[in-house]
Amino acid sequence: MAPGSSVFKEVLESHLMSSDYETGKAKSEAKSNSTSTKSSVGLNGKNGVSPNNGVYELLGCSVCKKLMYPPIHQCPNGHTLCCHCKVEVHNICPSCHHELGNIRCLALEKVAESLELPCRYQSLGCHDIFPYYTKLKHEQNCGFRPYNCPYAGSECSVMGDIPTLVTHLKDDHKVDMHDGCTFNHRYVKANPHEVENATWMLTVFNSFGRHFCLHFEAFQLGSAPVYMAFLRFMGDDYEAKKFSYSLEVGANGRKLIWQGIPRSIRDSHRKVRDSQDGLIIQRNLALYFSGGERQELKLRISGRIWRED
Repeated sequence: MAPGSSVFKEVLESHLMSSDYETGKAKSEAKSNSTSTKSSVGLNGKNGVSPNNGVYELLGCSVCKKLMYPPIHQCPNGHTLCCHCKVEVHNICPSCHHELGNIRCLALEKVAESLELPCRYQSLGCHDIFPYYTKLKHEQNCGFRPYNCPYAGSECSVMGDIPTLVTHLKDDHKVDMHDGCTFNHRYVKANPHEVENATWMLTVFNSFGRHFCLHFEAFQLGSAPVYMAFLRFMGDDYEAKKFSYSLEVGANGRKLIWQGIPRSIRDSHRKVRDSQDGLIIQRNLALYFSGGERQELKLRISGRIWRED
């Protein structure tokens, strides 16, 4: 596969949440403790609000257009924006250019506390509704939240559930698919000195009825060129922790072994790489393992995946 860079696109909304948000959430949870999740038919009830509703639109930040959470700020002319964007616009209202000061829109915060909204993944199958202040927390862990394509060889905007992504990787990215919990992969590069920053997804393994992605990267760790191999799990983090894996590389009577827990594909390959959570091989050592005149890279990486009891 041709190497390339990858950009991971976060799909979650990011908000700066102060203690006011936690207070509002606690009130909402106490008020709706027995009804925190309801059938979508509740949208027609007293407090159920459709995303097309005017009140819902009022809760959208005038700058980033995302839903606002306390503290909600307003300028002297009543234009509202979220606490994150207040910092971004340097305390100047983008609508009327007045100084924002520290005016809170308490009325809008109170209205938000009374609302119940559908999950943003309603179209993907989640038909529950939630109090406004607990909706975001649910969406961060919603079982219907789609995954980003885990392919690391190019920027890819495809999102979907695991079966969709497995098919996408096979048909569109031509990734090799293998069944089993052990593997032995050989990586060859004619002139490794030409590759300073590259990433490859080598293989997807179907083990124990789940899918795992084996990655191999070349990059600079400080001033030292290194190679790194690691495994990512196609699923959420709590499921990934049910498995472990080992990677091994060596030759000429020497061996490097790595053992760890596969990272969820919720974490980008770049995040895993930057955390150095995998088997790291200095290029000089990799060339030594390759034998010969050390001009050609020939690495054989073997590994095993197992389920923790």
